[in-house]
Amino acid sequence: MESAEGQRGRDSGSQRRSPLNVIMSQILKKRSVTDRKPLGCFLSRPSERAAIPEDGEERDRGQSSGAVNPVQDESDVGWGRVCVFLQRLGKKADSRSLSLALCDLTATDLLELAILLQFLPQLEELDLSWNELIGCCLRALTSHLQHVGGIRTLRLCNCRLNADDITALGEALDGVLLLEILDLSWNAGVGGGALQGLLGKLHPTLRELHLVACQLTAADSAVLGGMVACLPRLCVLDVSCNPLTTQEVAAGGFTQLATSLHHAVSLTTLRFQACGLMWDSLKALGGSLCCLPSVRDLDLSCNKGLAGGLSRLTLHLAHLTHLESLDLHLCCLTHADLDALIQVLPSLPALMELNVSSNQDVGGVVQPLVSALPLTQMRHLPLNSCSLSQESFTALALAVPYLHSVDVSWCKVVGGRLALLLDALQPSVILELRLSSCQLTTDDMRYLAAVCARGCLSSLRLLDLSYNGSVGDEGWAALLGTGGLGSLEDIDLSLRPLTSAPCAAWLPALLGALPGLPALARLAVQRWTLSMRTRQQLEHCLRKRRIQLDWDPPTNDMSSCKLTNQRSPEDNYEE
Repeated sequence: MESAEGQRGRDSGSQRRSPLNVIMSQILKKRSVTDRKPLGCFLSRPSERAAIPEDGEERDRGQSSGAVNPVQDESDVGWGRVCVFLQRLGKKADSRSLSLALCDLTATDLLELAILLQFLPQLEELDLSWNELIGCCLRALTSHLQHVGGIRTLRLCNCRLNADDITALGEALDGVLLLEILDLSWNAGVGGGALQGLLGKLHPTLRELHLVACQLTAADSAVLGGMVACLPRLCVLDVSCNPLTTQEVAAGGFTQLATSLHHAVSLTTLRFQACGLMWDSLKALGGSLCCLPSVRDLDLSCNKGLAGGLSRLTLHLAHLTHLESLDLHLCCLTHADLDALIQVLPSLPALMELNVSSNQDVGGVVQPLVSALPLTQMRHLPLNSCSLSQESFTALALAVPYLHSVDVSWCKVVGGRLALLLDALQPSVILELRLSSCQLTTDDMRYLAAVCARGCLSSLRLLDLSYNGSVGDEGWAALLGTGGLGSLEDIDLSLRPLTSAPCAAWLPALLGALPGLPALARLAVQRWTLSMRTRQQLEHCLRKRRIQLDWDPPTNDMSSCKLTNQRSPEDNYEE
């Protein structure tokens, strides 16, 4: 029997309840547990949430059907688990695309993700790149890949994969019949024989294969050749930065790979950058080009062993009538190589990009080179580090009006003659202008400012004026105070390493120019010095705009700036 005090306390508590609380409690008492929506309804996919019925509709449907679908409830709860997992990693859920690159995934995360794949039956893209801790345990994921059999893109770059991981991946690919893009780049464990685990496992649907910097050997090249021969729809093959692929010439590894390209008649992009190619490599590769009429992008750059033997390739380049981009930069090309290239250029009517930069002898053949190009459709012709002479610089001006990007960095002849180049630029066409380390003068910068004022560079997105310490404060102030760069996204005003100078004289012009640079996303002013107060003022202005600022930290300990003060590889090209 309750006490009178307890009864009075309960009565007084009831009197303190608001009328709204009383009404809501009565409504909730009338609703049964089965009338309330399950939690899965609130965690369902956006496309399914639109179809969730209201309370009245749900009761009516329940009365007519007599039961709730438990499979649908389980799917909703599973999707909710996926959302929670991705939210913990700072990612948004997407039933078709899952990108977890640079998420510091651990083996435990990988196992949890593997279990959740059963709730992602519509997944088409999976990117786990740059998660080095998942190496050696990829089998935890691949054993569940059958749940996402419709996946079309799989990226596992720089995950420290080893031979066991590649074997597990190869075994799992039997259940992934629609895979179109496979990227295993920057995994050193793929080379050294591990690639054998994928032989015979890739399906004919594959369109792109990326194996950049995988330490592939000559034996791996032979295995890759066997894989390519079974991929008739392959469009992109990138094995760049594998210098060992052409070693052990007697083994004939690269020769087998080059020969197998006969079967990849759909190839549009072929990249062998920094693969240690030699004369004999060009001969084998050239023999396959006649069977590859669809190639549009050919990259043979950074292969210094090609010097003196380019003619073995140019004999076959004429078959590539659809070639749009040819990259031969940093190949130590000789005059004979360049003459052979110039002779074949008229046979490439679709060419839009030619990169022969960082080849010193190019400076002596610019005039015939430009004359052989289909100028009206050329978009990129970088000639940085090419020892341009005054005559070759003048010849370049003939091609400039058609180019989207102009790069004459590390060419000292530009200094004092910039007006010749600027007058040839075509407004609304030029998007990038790179003039790094050109010994520009204050007068050059004033002329550049005048060109900007006329609106001739209104479409420019990138302007690189770094390593031009010979420009005076008046030149920088004139450029920054003029305006006319409304589309600019990236500007670099940095000084050369191991140098410094105050920027207080032209910093007010920079601060005043910021409102007229609405698209600016990056500003580089490395090695320029200023007071702490002014530094904080600039940082505050840029932080509000979310503009990336590249400069040295305010400290006398230059060891903290080690990366920013390293000399560029191009510093070796003193002209």
